[in-house]
Amino acid sequence: MRTGVEVKAADEQRKRLEVIAADGNSKGKHICRARIILLTADGLGTMAVAAAAGASKPTVWRWQRRYMEEGVEGLLRDKTRKSGNPPTSAKKVRELLTLAKSPAPDGETHWTVRALAKTVSFGRTTAQRILVRHKIAQHLVKPFKVSTDLEFENKTYDAAGLYMDPPDRAVVLSIDEKTQIQAVGRTQKGLPMKEERPATMTHDYKGNGTATLLAALNTLHGTVIGRHSERRRRQEFIAFLEQVDREVPAGRSTSFWTTIPPTSTRPSWTG
Repeated sequence: MRTGVEVKAADEQRKRLEVIAADGNSKGKHICRARIILLTADGLGTMAVAAAAGASKPTVWRWQRRYMEEGVEGLLRDKTRKSGNPPTSAKKVRELLTLAKSPAPDGETHWTVRALAKTVSFGRTTAQRILVRHKIAQHLVKPFKVSTDLEFENKTYDAAGLYMDPPDRAVVLSIDEKTQIQAVGRTQKGLPMKEERPATMTHDYKGNGTATLLAALNTLHGTVIGRHSERRRRQEFIAFLEQVDREVPAGRSTSFWTTIPPTSTRPSWTG
């Protein structure tokens, strides 16, 4: 044993060490430390203690010294080591979270982790860890829809019924304007981002543009039939349907179906 090392275990301390060493639910490192002290108290030398406890000599010396200074409690606690990097200040964390909740830079749809980290002078991994810890998902937008149309339920039933139970030998076409073309605004103000909740925006929108782009996609061949017009009336829409009908290869049957307000419990269509 090294000079100056004197390990003694009083009856109460020995009983506690023996309980820790024999308890299958104890952490492995605590069992090893307890055995080191018990073996040392029995008079074994450093080499014998290290071999019996399955530890290195520096480990044996470390926990002998800790026991001498702090007793059994010292064996159950790991001293905090200084980090290689300085701790992240609370002020910088608040700056990052505030920035993540703010509008994205011009020309961007949302803040990226790299952009946030660069702006606040953080590492990308550090910024990502802070966002995850505070449950901030700046890249997500959760849509919602609250309809004020009193006939919304009936119209939804009509549209769903057309897909699920179409007329016999009919081709059902679902047609809409091409998204992300118009200058649009939301019908209601959304809620800002906060912890555990992404920003929100309404499912529907109001158009602020005048041009219309109608397109029909052939999902089998990947071809598109398109038409652009300055106005958006039934005349332009009918002209587009006629264009699709003309450009469909000969011998193919094409039918256009539009829903009408239901007059009974069964949806009805006209073609």
